[in-house]
Amino acid sequence: MNPEINLIINGQKVGIPEGSTILDAAKKIGIIIPTLCYHPDLKVKGTCRICLVEIKGREHLECACTTIVEEGMEIFTHTERVLRARRINLELILSSHPTDCLVCIKNGNCQLQDLAIQLGVRDELRFFHKLKKGHRDNTSVALNIDSQKCIACERCVYICSEIQKVNALAMFERGSEIYAAAKPDLFHSPCVKCGQCTSYCPTGAIYEEEHTQEVWDALNDPETIVISQIAPSVRVALGEEFGLPPGTSITEKIYTALRLLGVDYVFDTNFGADLTIMEEASEFVKRYKKEKHRFPLITTCCPAWVDYMEKFCPEFIDNFSSAKSPHQMLGVMVKTYWAEKMKIPKEKIFMVSIMPCTAKKYEILRCYDMFSSGVQDVDVTITTREFARLIKQAGIDLVNLPDGKADVPFGVYSGAGLIFGVTGGVMEAALRTAYEFITTEELLNINIESVRGFQGVKEGEIEIDNQKIRVAVAHGLGNVKYILDKVAEGKRKNQLPYHFIEVMACPGGCVGGGGQPYGGLAIREKRAKAIYEEEKKLPFRKSHKNPYIQQLYKEYLGKPLEDKARELLHTQYYARPLYAGDEFTCPYKDKLRVTKG
Repeated sequence: MNPEINLIINGQKVGIPEGSTILDAAKKIGIIIPTLCYHPDLKVKGTCRICLVEIKGREHLECACTTIVEEGMEIFTHTERVLRARRINLELILSSHPTDCLVCIKNGNCQLQDLAIQLGVRDELRFFHKLKKGHRDNTSVALNIDSQKCIACERCVYICSEIQKVNALAMFERGSEIYAAAKPDLFHSPCVKCGQCTSYCPTGAIYEEEHTQEVWDALNDPETIVISQIAPSVRVALGEEFGLPPGTSITEKIYTALRLLGVDYVFDTNFGADLTIMEEASEFVKRYKKEKHRFPLITTCCPAWVDYMEKFCPEFIDNFSSAKSPHQMLGVMVKTYWAEKMKIPKEKIFMVSIMPCTAKKYEILRCYDMFSSGVQDVDVTITTREFARLIKQAGIDLVNLPDGKADVPFGVYSGAGLIFGVTGGVMEAALRTAYEFITTEELLNINIESVRGFQGVKEGEIEIDNQKIRVAVAHGLGNVKYILDKVAEGKRKNQLPYHFIEVMACPGGCVGGGGQPYGGLAIREKRAKAIYEEEKKLPFRKSHKNPYIQQLYKEYLGKPLEDKARELLHTQYYARPLYAGDEFTCPYKDKLRVTKG
């Protein structure tokens, strides 16, 4: 542990480990220093100069986020000189920033807006107002960039290049004209639509493509049967948009809210997760018994990871599970099996997926396999943030709603389906079922601790049929290279480092998806904890124990990996150039946003 440094802030003595910043020291004693470019999850840049403080004996003001504490340092955080400098720097930022706050997607949830209130910037700006030359990029089906609202904090560039290792974003121009944008645009860039840039943008410069109006149109059409499904991690994050503490699970209130919105049938993506496990675990068993040369098996429930793989490492396509993601499986089951049982024309069904993910907006159009029912299997995907906006627009008091229930058969799920929302969850769920498929014995200790936690890469072993199965889990795309390099080296040496690999594009897994309420890793860990706590209370915790999953295979699908299941529940992948544009695989180009000149 680092030795303690003693200093004084605003007359208060504070001791803090060596190497800490002034910002850290101030937080320890409850002093709030305003910040804008700073984020605890990211590398400190100190570009906005909002967190200036005065240090005794120094001529110039210093940034609290970048200045390391020294023994005996005396600091003043809110002197007249400091406050004046902060306001001037903020006004300089605002002098080139749009003033359309009322219609901005981040209105009410914007750090720049909050800072203007906090620093008392209410009168006319003292600097001439001139917007920078930045432009709008709405070429992606998932994300949008309004670079005029960029404050050059570089958070998005850092998360894209250093954490995700995608390098789709860069800084352009200089001085007051500097802004972040995609190169050459989102549609033709290496962007994998993970949306982590939106999670960390403090303003409305990068945000999700809005699809709430499509949902309202469907709800207001008396001829349309609207069906909803919610992803595992939505239930432990949505409450944050309504003032509830992070990690509050409100599954049953969400069901009630959906009915009040006018949804006709309320299903749950967790059922689709159970279905995914049936197919994916069966793939693992098949390789274990007959195709060991095709190990490792790599999970594919994350569309941003699929997009990344197709662009950056297509040599691993044969290792990819061909199982569709849970919401796509549920979508096609609703428009085939369920529609036939209910005698409802599939053309009248409008499936709404409520996801933590911005990449899901692309996935529903990714290739022909997303139209396996004969129509589009999932009609629209909205993020957790969009769902919150729908609820607020409808005047629904979510926090005080009574509990509701989902509809059968697709509203019943196992604990294995629920933990899909956390990094390592897909791996754990699949191993619970694969173990019993191979051994025909019950797995008693179903908590597979080696794949849990928030380490960037997790490695472990589980014994199945007297053989050690080596597994690896990565979350955050920047952590994938370590695992894939080991696999590539193993192939060269004819060695197998892993049998099974899970990858989730977003740090933390789906609890940290690009469409979740804004919050860093600390909040994501609270969401993950809530999922595990809820999972322990469910009556069955293995996907193959779900009675409605068993009924679905008996009545309609036959067996996993057989003809019907292969036709409806599986997909294929394509090697794609980094800058080719997503039309390379999408069969319905008219549904994609085209580049605007």
